[in-house]
Amino acid sequence: MVTAKQTAHLVPPLFKQGAADDFRQSGRTLSFTLSPRDLQISVFASPNVLRSQGIVSPGSQQIFLASLQQAPLSERRVFVTDMSVIFAAVQNLLKASRARDTQLLQSEDVMQALNKLANDYVNFCKECCMYASRDISRPEPLQFDAEHYRKLYTCFSLFSVLYLPEPGFEDVPIGDELMEWLNTHFIEPSTQEGDDLSSQERPWEDPGFWSYLTRTSLRGLSKASAFFLDVLGKHPSTYLQGLAQQLSPLLTNHPRLHHFDAERDFAVASRRWKDKVKTLRIELDRVPDSEREDDFENWWDRFSDIVGILEGRSEVIKKVCTELGADWKEVCAAWGIFVDTRLRRQDLPDIVAQILDEMPPDPTDREDTIHSLLFLGRPTQALSEAAQLDVWLAAHLADLMEPIELIDADPDDSELTLRQHYILAYAESLRADPALWRITVDYMYSCGEIGREMGDQVLMRVPLRLELPEDAAAAGEEATRIRSGQLVGVLKDVNEACFEYQREEIRRSVCKIAAQTFIREKEYGLAISYITSAEDWPGLGRIVDLVLEEYIAQGAAKFAHLVANIAPSLHNFGADSVARLHAPAVFQHRLMFAVRFAEFHQRRGNGDWPGAAADVVSMFREETAPKSWWAVLLCDAVELLQYNDRMLFASNDACLLIQKLEEIQIRVGQGCGDDYLSVLSRIAHGGEKHALQRLQTVRLALARYYARCGAIGVGGRPSGWNY
Repeated sequence: MVTAKQTAHLVPPLFKQGAADDFRQSGRTLSFTLSPRDLQISVFASPNVLRSQGIVSPGSQQIFLASLQQAPLSERRVFVTDMSVIFAAVQNLLKASRARDTQLLQSEDVMQALNKLANDYVNFCKECCMYASRDISRPEPLQFDAEHYRKLYTCFSLFSVLYLPEPGFEDVPIGDELMEWLNTHFIEPSTQEGDDLSSQERPWEDPGFWSYLTRTSLRGLSKASAFFLDVLGKHPSTYLQGLAQQLSPLLTNHPRLHHFDAERDFAVASRRWKDKVKTLRIELDRVPDSEREDDFENWWDRFSDIVGILEGRSEVIKKVCTELGADWKEVCAAWGIFVDTRLRRQDLPDIVAQILDEMPPDPTDREDTIHSLLFLGRPTQALSEAAQLDVWLAAHLADLMEPIELIDADPDDSELTLRQHYILAYAESLRADPALWRITVDYMYSCGEIGREMGDQVLMRVPLRLELPEDAAAAGEEATRIRSGQLVGVLKDVNEACFEYQREEIRRSVCKIAAQTFIREKEYGLAISYITSAEDWPGLGRIVDLVLEEYIAQGAAKFAHLVANIAPSLHNFGADSVARLHAPAVFQHRLMFAVRFAEFHQRRGNGDWPGAAADVVSMFREETAPKSWWAVLLCDAVELLQYNDRMLFASNDACLLIQKLEEIQIRVGQGCGDDYLSVLSRIAHGGEKHALQRLQTVRLALARYYARCGAIGVGGRPSGWNY
C-alpha cells in the first residue's frame, strides 16, 4: 500500500527531458509546499535566490498539485468507515475497563468482548474480500482487489486464533483451531479435484488420486477420505481393499478436542485411537512385497504415508507436505493434530522455529512472512511487516496487542508507544480525504498528548462549508438551517467531537473561524452568537464596532434591516448571566449600547415611537451611550421631537437631552471635538463643522419641543432649569 519510493510526473512538464541544466541556468529551482489540511503538495518553479535580494517573481506560473497518498475511494471508503465503528467500540470497552480499574487479562467479560470485536474485524475483512471478488458492474473501479483483502483476512484471522481465543480456551491444545484456520483460508485439495475423481469408475488409476486422498487425510477432511476409501473396495488388490476398510473408520472417528467436554477424556480417546493405528500399521507391514504395487504405482508406499501421518511421524508429515507442494503452515497445523495432540499456544513458537529451519517462509511473500512471525510469537516484527502490506492492518493489530500485553505500552524516544505509532500513521493516511476528518480524529485522540495535538490541528482545518453559494437558489438546507440559528451539519459535528474529547479550546477556535465567515457575509447576528460561544470578548467588541460601522456607512435604513437579525443575538447575550460574568466590563458596556441602540432603531422602524423615545432617554440616563455617539443619538431623536400626534418626552426628559447637547457644545469649544463629534462627522461627510450644523437642528427641535411642553403642561417645568 505504501512503498518506500513513489514517483509523480508533472503534467505538462516544467522542462523537457534532458533540459534540467537549462532549467537550473535560468535561475530557477523546484519548490513545494505541503497543505496543512490534507496530504496534498503544490510543486512550482521559484527563483533560486533569497527573497531579500529583490528578485521579482513572474505574475503567473504553473502550480502542480499532487497527493502524498491516494484518498480512500470505492470499496476502501466503506472499509475504512465501517472498521472505524469497531475501533470505536474497542476504545469504549478499554476506557470503561480502565474506569473500573479492571485487570484486563484477568477479566473474562472484557476478554470475551475483545474476542468478539477481533472476530468482527475478521468477518468484515471477509465481507470485503467477497465483495471485491464478485464479477459485477461497479460505479467506479476497486481501489484494492480481492487478493489484498484476502491477505488482510488471513492475517487478522490468524492473530485472533493465536492471541485472542475465547475465555477458558487459552490453555487448551491448539491443533484443531490451527487446522480449521488452514482449511478456511488455504483450501486444499480443491472441490474440482474431488469432483473429477468421483466421476471416474476407477479413480485410483488417476495420477492425482493418492495425492488427493493423502491431502484429505492430512487436513482432517474425513468425509472425502471415507468416500474414496470406500471406492477402493473395488480395487483389484484384496490387501488394499481390507486396509482401506480398516482406515476409513479411523479417519472418520479421529478424536478431536471439540468433541469432548474435558481434555482428559480427549487424551484417553486419543491413546485408544493411536492403538488402533498401530494395529493398522502391523496389518500394512504384513502385505507381501510382491502385492504392494498395481499396474500404476506402488500403492503400499502411498498408503503407508497416510498411516505414517496418523501415527504422528513428523518426518513423514514433512516429506508428504513437500511432495504435495504444501508449506510450513500445513506442517504446523498437522503437528497439533497428529504429532503432539496436546500442543498449546505457549509451546507453538519452539515447534514452529524447528519447522521453519527446514521449510522457511517465502521471503518474497509478505503475507507469508506475517504469518510466520505471528506463529513465532514475534508481534513487533509482525507489525512492521503488516505496515508494509497495509497500514490499516498494523494499526488495528497494534490496537489489540497493547491491552493484552503483546507489545510494550511504554513510549520510546519519540514519546509514542508502538501502538500509537501505527495508529497515527494510519490516521495520517486518512488525511488524504478531509471529508474523513471525524474518523481521523477518533484515531488520533486515542493516542495520548501527541495524538490530541494532531487531532486538534485536524479539527481546526475541517471545511465548515458555511459560505452561501453565489446562486441563492443553490443554497442547501444545511446552510439555511445554520442561518436560522440552528447548530447543524459539519459545524455541529465538530462541536460534538470537541465535547466528546473535551477539547474546549479547539471548540472556541472553531467558533471564531465560523464567526469570521459570518462577518464576511455580514451575518452579524450569527457572528455574535459564535464569537460569544468562543468567549472571544475582543472579537465581540470588533463585531459590535462593525455593526455600528454599518450605521455610519449605510445609514439608519440599512442599519435597521441588519439589526432586525442582530438584536435577538445581542439580547440573548444580555440575558446570559454566565457570558456576562466572564465578559470584561468594557466589552459589556459596548455591547449593552449596541443592544439598546439596535432596539431603538427596531422600534423606530416599526413605528413604536413611545418605545423609541424611552430608549433614547434610558441610554442617556443610564449612561449606556458612549460620548462619541451622543451627537448621533440626539440627531436620531429629532424625528421623535417633531412627532405631532403626541408628546413623546416628559419635560424633564427633554431637559436631559438639552443638558447632553450643551455638554457637547461646551466640550467641543474646549477642543475635545474628536471625543464627541467623530462619529457624527463621518456621517455628515463634512467634518466637525457640518456636525455642528446638524446639532443646530437638534437644538432648534429641542427648543420647540420644550416650548410645547410649557404650553400644554407636559410634566411641568422642572426645578433647577438653568438654560
